[in-house]
Amino acid sequence: MPMLEFAVEPLVLVALMLVAFLAGFIDAIAGGGGLLTIPALLTAGLPPHLVLGTNKLCATFGSATASYTFYRRRLFDPRQWRSALLATAIGAVLGAGLAHLIPAQWLNQLLPVVVFTCGLYLLFGRVPMAPRDDQAPVSQYRQWPQGLTLGFYDGVAGPGTGAFWTVSTMLLYPLDLLKASGVARSMNFVSNGVALAVFMISGQVAWSLGIGMGIALMIGAYLGARTAITGGAKFIRPVFITIVLALSLRLAWQHWFGVA
Repeated sequence: MPMLEFAVEPLVLVALMLVAFLAGFIDAIAGGGGLLTIPALLTAGLPPHLVLGTNKLCATFGSATASYTFYRRRLFDPRQWRSALLATAIGAVLGAGLAHLIPAQWLNQLLPVVVFTCGLYLLFGRVPMAPRDDQAPVSQYRQWPQGLTLGFYDGVAGPGTGAFWTVSTMLLYPLDLLKASGVARSMNFVSNGVALAVFMISGQVAWSLGIGMGIALMIGAYLGARTAITGGAKFIRPVFITIVLALSLRLAWQHWFGVA
């Protein structure tokens, strides 16, 4: 397993860790943290494939913390989501493998449309407020296409995966926003961890930088998950809408109009 380091100035490292903390906080509440960390790493001068691998390292810290917090609060039951867990892992392996062979930038062309659509759904749609029943039935058959698709996307690129998991889970299953966030954080952890393993094998990880950002992201994710659970769906909904709409406008400005 090749080991790779990437030197950055101390002030740049501090700035990246601050971005990672904010990304972890946002990602634990509504997803989309990768849309902050990936541009920050690119700005620091890392090549694209190294950006993806290093981002997976720090993202795994945050998603692990957030998913464990939701699990401890009994907002995610792995037994109900066995198919999604396996499908997500398979999709992440395929996506991360292809990321080394094909450019991933074209996926960003679709993000403004998809993210903005998700925001409009939550803005104008009625958010399901199902009873908080840990044994609420969920379809195993729907989990396969959902897990394969989002796992693959997270393996190839990843920005906004948490947001896509949250919205698609609410559309497919009788879950409220709080429980859907617990599912999203857990699946994000699986795809991050599996994709990270692929990037580690190919040596596309800047370890010191990724670990430093990962610790900051983990702290942000812990505070974000507790804030989301305490505030409940009434708190998550306006935060989520604000984030996805803002991110979609930023992506449209950058990728559709060619402005960084």
